[in-house]
Amino acid sequence: MNSIVSIGIWLIITILTILLFFVELILVIILFPFDKQRKIIHAQCFWWANAVIGSNPFWHIEASGLENIDKSRTYVIVANHQSLGDIVILYKTHMQFKWVAKDSLFMVPFIGWCLSLTKHIKLSRGKLSSIKKAYRQAEYWLKNNMSVLFFPEGTRSKTGDMDNFQNGAFKLAIKEKKPILPIAIEGTKDAIPKGSWVFSTKVFGKLTVLAPIETADLKPADFTTLRDTVYKTIESHIKA
Repeated sequence: MNSIVSIGIWLIITILTILLFFVELILVIILFPFDKQRKIIHAQCFWWANAVIGSNPFWHIEASGLENIDKSRTYVIVANHQSLGDIVILYKTHMQFKWVAKDSLFMVPFIGWCLSLTKHIKLSRGKLSSIKKAYRQAEYWLKNNMSVLFFPEGTRSKTGDMDNFQNGAFKLAIKEKKPILPIAIEGTKDAIPKGSWVFSTKVFGKLTVLAPIETADLKPADFTTLRDTVYKTIESHIKA
């Protein structure tokens, strides 16, 4: 029975993603001179995420702390990473941002094409030239009042516990004097089963937007302190 239900869920997700791509493509063509930052295109992911979550009877997702988001401010958004499902539920914030996403995602039909249409930031792990390019792109968007979202663990946690944070997001936040917006994600480890296509586990996921952490008074050498502060902030919420 789970296999039959899972086939139906994946079929719905596929149809929704194909629809999203064509909606975004049409809007890119129509709005090209007027929507340089692709904000309207990005906003299409909000209904897509709601539909994907709503179509999956195994997923129960809750978003809280949205009052901590000031839509007039630009953030370096930092979230822990448990599952591919995190990408879906982060759209529940209804924020404008650019992902820093691994290059392999951009190669996935339709979902990767949507990432390209929305001008998200491509990163090839382990390639210094790609890391520098992604950093420059993130810098550009922050300077132009567009938030940037990082998974500073670099990849999904295998255990559900948080892995160490990498430094890039925190150096960038200090350099550009942008506040860090921490987001704690809980319970999504099995949202998209690794190594399996069958949804067989009830997922009670929770996304919590925590209070921003200011960087205006920090110096470049303070990035490790900022990194550790953000790590502890997210970790303490998850373990509370």
